[in-house]
Order: sequence, then structure tokens, then C-alpha cells
Amino acid sequence: MTQISVERKHSLGREAARAKAETLVEKLSREYDLKADWQGDRVDISHSGANGSIQIEDDSIRVDLKLGMMLSMMSGKIKSEIERALDKALA
Repeated sequence: MTQISVERKHSLGREAARAKAETLVEKLSREYDLKADWQGDRVDISHSGANGSIQIEDDSIRVDLKLGMMLSMMSGKIKSEIERALDKALA
């Protein structure tokens, strides 16, 4: 398994960051058939061959994702897409 971790700082506050994260998770769920389970300020996400979590803090958002063997070959692209999506969502 390959582990991807991406963290972005923000100055939005926890509530605004969570609202942006909710929008992003909904979009990604539709596009990539992700399953999302919110528990407070954390959402556990899963997809065939990948699982992880997104944690919203007062000043940061952290994405941790474990990729199975098939998706591990695309880890660089997946990490870049996560970074791009977070940067866009937090802008």
C-alpha cells in the first residue's frame, strides 16, 4: 500500500473550512464514486482500492489516503490532484 498525506493551512476558521470540505467531498463522491462518512470534523472516505480520511482543524485540512496496489502506480497523479483540489477549495 502507498500512503499519501497532504496538509494545507488556511485562515478560514473551522466552520468555513468544513463547509468548503463538504462541498469538495460531495463533488469528489459524485465524480469518483467515493463513499464518505462524516464524524464531527473528520470524514472517512473509501473507494475500491483506496481509503483514508480528511481532518478539518481550525487552521488546516489534512488528507491521509492509503492506496491499494493498482492505484499505487498512479500515486503521483493522485497526490497532485488532491493538492490542486484543496488549493482551489481553500482559495
